[in-house]
Amino acid sequence: MERRQIEKSLTALLISPDREMAQEFTASVNATHCFQVLADLKTYPARNTLDIRIRQLKPRVLLIDVCSDIEAACDLVRFATSLNTGVQIVGLHRENDSAAVIRVLRLGASEFLYAPFDPAVQQEAVARLLRLRQPEVSSPVEAGKVVVLTSSKPGAGTSTLAVHVAHSIAKVGGRRVLLIDLDLEGGAIAFYLKLHSGYTVVDALEQSARLDAGIWSSLTANSAGLDVLIAPESPNTSNVDPAQLHDLLEYVRTLYDWIVVDAPNLFHRVSLMALSESDKAYLITTSDLASLHLARRAINLITQVGFGKDRYQVVVNRLSRRDGIGGSDLEKIFGMPIHVTIPSDYFALHRVISLGQALAPDCELGKSIAGFASKIAGDPAPQARRGLTSFSSPKPALSRT
Repeated sequence: MERRQIEKSLTALLISPDREMAQEFTASVNATHCFQVLADLKTYPARNTLDIRIRQLKPRVLLIDVCSDIEAACDLVRFATSLNTGVQIVGLHRENDSAAVIRVLRLGASEFLYAPFDPAVQQEAVARLLRLRQPEVSSPVEAGKVVVLTSSKPGAGTSTLAVHVAHSIAKVGGRRVLLIDLDLEGGAIAFYLKLHSGYTVVDALEQSARLDAGIWSSLTANSAGLDVLIAPESPNTSNVDPAQLHDLLEYVRTLYDWIVVDAPNLFHRVSLMALSESDKAYLITTSDLASLHLARRAINLITQVGFGKDRYQVVVNRLSRRDGIGGSDLEKIFGMPIHVTIPSDYFALHRVISLGQALAPDCELGKSIAGFASKIAGDPAPQARRGLTSFSSPKPALSRT
């Protein structure tokens, strides 16, 4: 009987502490082209790390070594199944272990492969995976873009920027924009915009699997044409479920052109989760030494969890000539370009916060934020695109060691 020819390989994330088996499997895949391995993890990852890698790489298949540590492997199978991302799970083993087969299949795995990874068996398994996979339905309307603003340190002005960037984007071409306050412990957007609502982002997360137009209309507040999902008034310290956040953002992508997410500082787990869901992300910092130090730590953390520097950009807020630090110094400190700098103007901000209004582009700060919003949305705004502000710096602001 002729072997089935697979039209295209399935993208996959390989997890195998057994390196000898992993090499044997990879060698077989190079011959069969059944799977395209996007990443090869040499240890069983933590749940949070696995969640981020799945959402970052978007593999169709998760290949898990179930012979090195069956308990750890089963825990990952159980967790990956709970994410509801559509990824299919294949167990890998050195031999045809019936007990292991039954365990992983009961937990949600779709297939089981074992050494010597016969090509015909691989092709038949992939054919079954393709039949099991539901056809992807393309939406007639382009999905909305998720923009995440987070900071290296509380007090960097992330919420202020999120509010005024969202308003600026909404003013152009009748765009539908949603602003989400994801800082469950200290969200300030409701205060800035003088909003009151009986529901918060926590309610939206809890209802994420059942959202429809009727439910959604009761969850949001409105500020001058901008829909807002506010944070709870009292600090909420419960952990956000990654699957709920994913479902919420996927739903609002169908309703809005742009979704601006105000996330807490990057060292919160929920901010990393939001970053993994984003189309664009911005790390906000100020130019004081503590913020610059924490921004470097934040950049290192982003790198460690697998995000390249093409996935986010750095914004320096409240930069003043009196700070004595220039754009070239900042770029050397962070090891990457500065996307934009925002000037300091406490008077203008105090006035609009007192009134619960958006910042008008009739001052230097308003023009700068409008330019930042234009860059995010891809709009031409020559008057606001002045590049990186250049302030002379007589001495280094932070040790590079």
